[in-house]
Amino acid sequence: MMTGSTDTGAEGATTAPARTEGTETVVVPVMQEELHLDRQRVETGRVRLTKTVQEREVLVEQAAHREEVQVERVPVNQLVAEPLAVRYEGDTMIIPVVEEVVVVEKRWRLKEEVRVTTRHISTPHRQPVRLRTEEVHVERITSAAPPTPAGEKDRPTE
Repeated sequence: MMTGSTDTGAEGATTAPARTEGTETVVVPVMQEELHLDRQRVETGRVRLTKTVQEREVLVEQAAHREEVQVERVPVNQLVAEPLAVRYEGDTMIIPVVEEVVVVEKRWRLKEEVRVTTRHISTPHRQPVRLRTEEVHVERITSAAPPTPAGEKDRPTE
């Protein structure tokens, strides 16, 4: 035999205690509040802006300056003991261009070897993580009447 009642609380949550053969089942409602906000625009006044533009023509005179550069290559083909520095002759900058000329025989000699080895290294990584757990605590409250043993439900007392 099952008896039960329905109690409607906030937000439509229900509680339905039921008794079955000496055991009691309690349903605990879990509720959540919700908030709804709304905004309205309210006109407190109006403004009108008017913009006018006036134009006038002005004649501006200014001298524009520019520089011209003339590049001239002059072959020299002369042996020197060491590279020469940049020098100036009046407004002309002279940049010497030199090249090395091999006078003796060149040979390849293995000077060294560079060896590159790849190793894979694994290191542990620790990172704090916040985990949340919800718990529900159930507290039973005993009634003044003694509980009915199983098998003797709804039996008249003598």
